[in-house]
Amino acid sequence: MYLMRIGAPGSEKPIARVDDETYVDLSDVVSDFNEHFFAGGGLAQIKEIVAARITAGDVKEFRAERIGAPIARPHQILCIGLNYSDHAAETGQTVPDEPILFMKSPNTLIGPYDDVRIPRGSTKTDWEVELGIVIGKRTSYLDSIDEALDSIAGFVVVNDVSEREFQIERGGQWSKGKSAETFNPAGPWFVTPDEILNVLNLDMWLDVNGIRRQKGSTSTMVFDPYFIVHYLSQFLVLEPGDLINTGTPPGVGLGFTPPIWLQAGDVMELGIAGLGSQRQNVVGPK
Repeated sequence: MYLMRIGAPGSEKPIARVDDETYVDLSDVVSDFNEHFFAGGGLAQIKEIVAARITAGDVKEFRAERIGAPIARPHQILCIGLNYSDHAAETGQTVPDEPILFMKSPNTLIGPYDDVRIPRGSTKTDWEVELGIVIGKRTSYLDSIDEALDSIAGFVVVNDVSEREFQIERGGQWSKGKSAETFNPAGPWFVTPDEILNVLNLDMWLDVNGIRRQKGSTSTMVFDPYFIVHYLSQFLVLEPGDLINTGTPPGVGLGFTPPIWLQAGDVMELGIAGLGSQRQNVVGPK
């Protein structure tokens, strides 16, 4: 299934995408794609409903509705740093022996076409196309990597927007440069694992103002999604609906000589094969 949320911020309704023109409205059976939905086995419950409504022709046409993030605000957004060896090289850092974990504020989550706002005082705002993992059930101390498959509800495109001065030069943990307002566009939909032939071989790309800046593949991840979920479960509890950003391929602004930073008026477009694409206008500080 390809699950989405459409509507004004704070009033999104849950739907299932049928194709580019039509969708199945699920708002009469599901309040939202949130912790309660995932924890209660919501994915299995709506699968037959979606199929039955498509068969019956009970579908609606997309109009001009805003597309929100495909999941409600999670308990936590967990991020894995330097998870592509070629990205680590462009930043001058070594490939880690274990996943590097940092947190991103859950209120950074926005829709895939919402504006990205440069923070006050920022001079080094950057882009990062990433594969996101949506957690489907409460997960802790998994015994094996194979068990991680049952903990994953789906996958999603995310843009892990970053302020490099805040992240690298201002002390403390990376979260400081990752948690500004609007810094985590997600969507347009999240895709259940059965729809993806091989999540470890998906092309990724990101353009800024029509110029290709990032091009990569999930095949070059250092730690794959299943390893990451198993690994994180040894240190903390993953809650239903949590989001994990799994790292970015090379081509971030920081990696250029000289570096390239986002400016108000720029346009980012990005996507992952089979998971859809995003487009964000960059706007100035409030």
